[in-house]
Amino acid sequence: MATKQGEQRQEVTTQTQTKPSAMAFRSEIATVTNACVESTRQMLEERGVTFDEYSKQCVIAAMGSIYSLIHNQGLTPNDINPANLQSTLLTVAALKLNTNAVPRECYFQVRSVNTAKKGQKAAWEKQIEMGLEGDGNDVLTAKFGRGIKIVHPYWLVRSGDSFSYGKRKGIEVEPPEWEPTGKGEVVRVVYPIEYADGHIEFHFGERDDVLKNLYAHLSNNLMNETFGVCENRYEATPAQKKQISEKKKEIMDKAKELNDLDKILDCPELQPYLSPAWTEPQSRESMIIRKMRNNVMKKIPKDFGNPVAAQEYRQLDDVVYQQVIEEISENANAQEFPIVPEREYQQGIEQKEVHKTVADVTAGQKQKEPVPVADKSWMED
Repeated sequence: MATKQGEQRQEVTTQTQTKPSAMAFRSEIATVTNACVESTRQMLEERGVTFDEYSKQCVIAAMGSIYSLIHNQGLTPNDINPANLQSTLLTVAALKLNTNAVPRECYFQVRSVNTAKKGQKAAWEKQIEMGLEGDGNDVLTAKFGRGIKIVHPYWLVRSGDSFSYGKRKGIEVEPPEWEPTGKGEVVRVVYPIEYADGHIEFHFGERDDVLKNLYAHLSNNLMNETFGVCENRYEATPAQKKQISEKKKEIMDKAKELNDLDKILDCPELQPYLSPAWTEPQSRESMIIRKMRNNVMKKIPKDFGNPVAAQEYRQLDDVVYQQVIEEISENANAQEFPIVPEREYQQGIEQKEVHKTVADVTAGQKQKEPVPVADKSWMED
């Protein structure tokens, strides 16, 4: 009997000890989320953009995903750059991307970023990186596509299927024909899209076009690679940078020489520089299909209705823009310019003006002096 009562007391004690911790955890999530929702609302409304109920739901869903992500890595919101977190939530709210959708429309990951200026000791900080995932591009096209009424379900055309592209005669379109068999790898994605005026366009994404996505992925993965030449690229000497650059070029040339999606993915020399999502059998085909779908959706013109959403989409989607911004931030203030005190600067200008004036006067005096005339009287005879 005493033992049973002791076990009950122990159970109550355990519940008492764990309950405040769980409540504190939930309270922290609620506090941070409420603060982020309010600050995001203020930033959008200051820019003239309406923060509606669905935008609020998207921000709350994003904060739940981000908080879970950083908590699982042993981090807290204080470990994340606050400006970066706010920028991420602003993108979610402006584009109305929902992480609770199935499949998800966007994803988040923690990234370590070196914020030190060139020549200084590395200073790393944690940032949230956001990307489109699943039906994200489809949703953006359906919401913001110019003149689009309905984005119909896409076709996955396989190598064993019977397929014809259809024809165009002037402005008239003969639709493509597809007889699925379910055999072979996916070689083509077709999106039937209905526009507001009632006509339907068929947009195609080819497997061979994914090759350029793979090149971009390989180049991005090589960005921080040093090949053992030095500890990290930020501390590399000019000679080491040249050596690293030559090695990167050699790898990219190897990929371009193969010039085939499957050959590149199967190449042992290139696989160390490719993400497992591209090379692993269980995810490889899904990755290729996703890239084909994205290549179709990105080409379709979009009208976001406000500059904030347009700018956020550009930063999220444009890889070149991201690389330029990273290059600028990495090399900003790399060259030091001496600051001359204002008094010395003014004295230098005055001295320059004095020297210039003396030279001008001297030149003027020389011009006013009478020019000697040669005696030509002997020629008159």
